Amino acid sequence: MQRNLTTRIESFPITGLFRISRGARTEARVVTCTITEGGAAGRAECVPYARYGESLEGVVEQIEAMSAKIAQGLDRQSLLRIMPAGAARNALDCALWDLEAKLLGTQVADVICSTPPRPLTTAQTISLGTPEEMAEQARKHAHRPLLKVKVGAEDDDARIKAVAAAAPDSRLILDANEGWTEENLERNLEAAARLGVALVEQPLPAGLDDLLARTFHPVPICADESLHTAEDLEQLRGRYEAVNIKLDKAGGLTEALALRDAARSLGFTVMVGCMVGTSLAMAPAVLLAQDADFVDLDGPLLLGRDRVPGLRYEGSLVFPPQPELWG
Repeated sequence: MQRNLTTRIESFPITGLFRISRGARTEARVVTCTITEGGAAGRAECVPYARYGESLEGVVEQIEAMSAKIAQGLDRQSLLRIMPAGAARNALDCALWDLEAKLLGTQVADVICSTPPRPLTTAQTISLGTPEEMAEQARKHAHRPLLKVKVGAEDDDARIKAVAAAAPDSRLILDANEGWTEENLERNLEAAARLGVALVEQPLPAGLDDLLARTFHPVPICADESLHTAEDLEQLRGRYEAVNIKLDKAGGLTEALALRDAARSLGFTVMVGCMVGTSLAMAPAVLLAQDADFVDLDGPLLLGRDRVPGLRYEGSLVFPPQPELWG
């Protein structure tokens, strides 16, 4: 029976303003992909990211260009070979996972999880702002065990101190989004170490990774923008201690699973993260993250409106997806 492919662009409001070192936004704009066969429909969501040269329209065009091959029965392994990593491949790959589960009457968790999936503790993101603004955000979330703090501007040491003081019982991850420089790298790492920060994510632009090999790491450093697929891992050794795996970067759950296993074999600490999207984007990542050291899947918590049905969140716990949502 022939498979049909459809796409649509959707927008979901962000509560307040989400700001990182590269800019700010008030909405999450996503691409939703649906593959149908008979009475079954597999859905997935991707979040195009301008940092990687992606746009909503460009990703839709990439997805729709695969329509004929999808109709002819293209499988996930073949998709990996003929399409580059990125948001478009992620949408197609995850939609195929969802469709396969529905056609077979199974659940993706049964295939990829060694034990029944469990609720995970996710980080809560503190958006970049003045030290005072960030301290106020941190106070609101001081009950959460893990905070991911956006930095990457001047005087980050003041921001780190303010957040640590406002949420003294929370573990902190700092995410600079490539916003630190060779000049302030050591100073900021020392400030992070003094305050017991658990992890520093992508401090320098991806092209400056070599500097990290020559810099003392008083806090473990995690690759984000420098990591996309398993092929990138070898060049990160000696520069990073951890890697942040995101489905949109890896180009789907199929590659992300291989990336996770390869990272583990090389001794990297594993974080599973996300772009700002809905529960549909997070659902496969929750299964991927079942044995992750750090989980950053709070995208829906940043939104003013999520999909219905969505993932279940209780405080900082995110629960595995129900089949009505995905998988």
